[in-house]
Order: sequence, then C-alpha cells, then structure tokens
Amino acid sequence: MDTKSLFEKYSKQLLGMLCCYDRVVITGTLKLFAYAQAMTTYLYIQHIRIFDYAKFAEPLREEIRANAEAIAQANNLTIEFIRKKNFRKEDRIQKILKARGNHPGLVHIFSAMEACPSYQPWHDKKTGKTFLKPSTSKCLHYYFYFIDPELGLCYLRVPTWCPFRLQFYFNAHSWLAAQLQKQGIEYEMVDNAFVTVADFARANQLAEQFDIEKLQHKLDQLAQRFCPVTSSLNLNYHWSIFQAEYATDLVFRRAADLQAFYPRLLEILTHTVKPPDIATFLGRKLHGNYQGEMGNRFNVRILGTRIKHQMGSASIKMYDKLGLILRIETTINDVSFFQQYREVHHRNGQCETKWAPMKKTIYSLSPLQKVLAAANRRYLAFISDIETPVIGVTLLRQLTTTKVENQHSYKGFNLLADEDAAILRTLLRGEFAISGLTHRRFHPLFPEKSDGQISRLLKRLHVQGLVKKVGNRYKYHLTQTGRQAATMALKLREMYVIPTLAYAPAV
Repeated sequence: MDTKSLFEKYSKQLLGMLCCYDRVVITGTLKLFAYAQAMTTYLYIQHIRIFDYAKFAEPLREEIRANAEAIAQANNLTIEFIRKKNFRKEDRIQKILKARGNHPGLVHIFSAMEACPSYQPWHDKKTGKTFLKPSTSKCLHYYFYFIDPELGLCYLRVPTWCPFRLQFYFNAHSWLAAQLQKQGIEYEMVDNAFVTVADFARANQLAEQFDIEKLQHKLDQLAQRFCPVTSSLNLNYHWSIFQAEYATDLVFRRAADLQAFYPRLLEILTHTVKPPDIATFLGRKLHGNYQGEMGNRFNVRILGTRIKHQMGSASIKMYDKLGLILRIETTINDVSFFQQYREVHHRNGQCETKWAPMKKTIYSLSPLQKVLAAANRRYLAFISDIETPVIGVTLLRQLTTTKVENQHSYKGFNLLADEDAAILRTLLRGEFAISGLTHRRFHPLFPEKSDGQISRLLKRLHVQGLVKKVGNRYKYHLTQTGRQAATMALKLREMYVIPTLAYAPAV
C-alpha cells in the first residue's frame, strides 16, 4: 500500500507547490584580516608596529563614516541612530516603503553601536614575541537598506572597525519575483510568499537557476560603494554563507482547506517526532555520542503556528504561513554540518575526491540547494504518512493478523505488548532509513535475544511486509507500508489507547 504525498492527497485543493531559497545571509571577510595571526602578519609586512594597530584602524574608521554621510546626503537621507534595544528595523523600513514606493535605490540608513570582532595587541614576555590576540569590542555599524532591481529589498551591514567584516542579506523569493516578471509570468506575492503563480512548473525551474557568479559581482560592487577601505587597502572580500533557508510551499486555494487538517497534524508531530527522525530528515545518522542541541519546539506566532525540529546548527520547521500556505523550511547556520562529495586538497599537496564537510563559500549555494530540498522532501514524506485514525485502524488490523508462508505461521504484532511496540519503534530509527537494517546492527538493540531469535524476528517482519530485502543480501529496508503502519500503530497506541486507559476507572 503506497502512501500518497500531501501534494497528491490535496491536489484539488492546491494551486501548486513551490521550492525556493528564502532568507540568505552572507558574510564578507578580508582574508588578510580574517584572524589574528593573519592580521599580525599583515602589520609586519606593512612595517606597522603591533601596538599601533589602533592607529592603523582609526583613519579607516573615519573613511567609512565620511562615506556613509556622503551617501546619505547624496540621496537626501538622514542616518537614523538606533538607541532602543527592542527596535525593529524591518518595521521601520516597511513604513518608509509605504510612503516611498518599491522602486530600486537606497531606502534608508541606520547606525547602531553593536558588538564586533576585534584584535588586541599583546607582548609575550616568555617568548619575546609581539602579536595580536582575538578580542571583541563595540563599534558603530551602518545598515544600508536598498532595493536591488533583481534581488529586491536587501541590506549591507558595515562595521567601522577592523577587521571590517560585512554582512549582506537578501530574500530569494524577491529574486524569483523579478525573474517571473521578466518572463511575463503573473503572480501575487504577500510578504515573502507567493499566494498564486500562473505557472508553478516554470517558477520551480527558475528557482534552480540562481547565478552565483552574478551575485559575487554584485557583492563586490556593494563592498566598494559602502565600504571604501577595499579601495584604500587594495583588498577584495571573500564571501561565505552565514545562514540559508530553503522553503517548500504547498499553496492552498482556501485557508479552510489547510486548517481542516493542519492543527491535527501539528498535534501528532509534537508527540511522534523523535531525535532519530530529526537526524533522518537532515540526512544524518544520530550517533550515541552526539552532544549538540536537539529537540522539538512549538510556537504560536503572528505569521502562523509553527513546529520546529532542531539538530545543532540545522533545523527544519513547518508552519501555516498566512493561514493559506503549508511551508516546510530547512535552515542551516553552518553549512559544514552537511557533507559534499568534492575534491579535497591535503597539506602534502595531494588531492582526492571524497565526502567531506561542505565549504562555506557562496559557490556552495548550488549543492546546498539540493541538500536542503532533499531534507524538505523527507519531511514531507514523513508527514504524508500521517493519516486519520480510520486509516490507522485499517493498517492496525493488517499489522496484527497472523500470516502463513511455507507452512510456517508468523504472528502479527500486539501493540499493547511493550516488546512489539519497541520493535516497531526501533524500525523507525533514522540510521535504518539511511543505511538499511542488518542482523549485526539489529541484534545490539535487543541484547536479550539470541541470534536465532533475531533471525526469526527479521523473517517475521519480512513476511508481514514491514521490511523488504535488498537484492540477495541480508540487508533490509523499511517498506512504505511498513513505515506507514509503524507510524500509525504507535500513534494509536501512544495518543489514543494509553491515554484512554489512563483515565479508565480501576477494576
């Protein structure tokens, strides 16, 4: 029994499905200033005393300030200094846009005293060496908000103190809107979501054609315009991914169609998603020695009701955006969390192609898009397995029926028995979904059973249709029916049977 995806189940109620990058934050670093040792080397090469580091940085700070004032004056703007901690720049920008309009150009400039990385001169009396140590400080930052003809509303954050690390933000939905407009494809956009698109298929194709080289050229131009130290020092910025979000939107025709099942879906996910499941969504295997943050979080927000599953620097969340769109969104704050099959250069000069942590450069946006899209698809497949209790009862009946093969009987599974429930729960572990289930990997999870008992258990699972063999090998994968049956059976046990019996009067 194959499970239909949500897109297939609600095809009549849906306008379409759209997959696209959402929020993207990029950092720009001057490689020669990027870390303390590099900055120390740069000062030595330029014949600048280490303890004159501040004197070196001060003229550059004044140059950035003067440039910001000149840009503001040329655009008839006043730089707005932020004093309140809870000030929301986005709200202020939206008010300005209502009066200004959405035509390209500089929108506003904020300034604020914020923390920034810095360096501290240091002399080591033991070694006699003088160098810079990493430190943190506060300096004036400028936020240049502008509307780019292709990227839409963006901002560039420019610090006034060395090492002058930049931060750039854009939303790829705005970029996609510009591409649709060029193609003459009609659409309606609210906030950062498309509530309708005349051609969803073409929109998905365009979303995959983001030009990274064009983005880098644009970033280099912005750095030269808003951070003049690049010209003064004759240095170029290196651009890397700081944060990226990738969204899969199921756009419903009416909010009522989504809300008919969404609250129930949230309730089930809150109780059934376990740490191994989160690892599976993100294409990882959960090891016993994993020490990072992990778990589920439920929030009610203005934009919609959200459930978020987190594993370290990566998270996947689902919410009903605008009450009309079911959005699945994977966010990554450190792209090296994911693996990429790429060329690796070793210190001895040799190269080899192998699986390695993904590079943080903006040119990883293309392979990262495929990884994040796969995570969204796995999550969509998981929630597609969640059905109504009526369907769950049908699957439960199939699961509990004794079956005969080659004159041998293989009993069904009794969910009220802890042992059978533990077996089904084990089948849903993330590592089995990725690399399959074998006798050697299954046995340690049930140490009280003998080798023969484990073999018979695997045969029982196979006859019941919960697992299937991989070729002629003794490796099994959970079938689509098995995943759905195990998920539904455990849901009925943990959310209906046990809670109901807990309130039953004692006999």
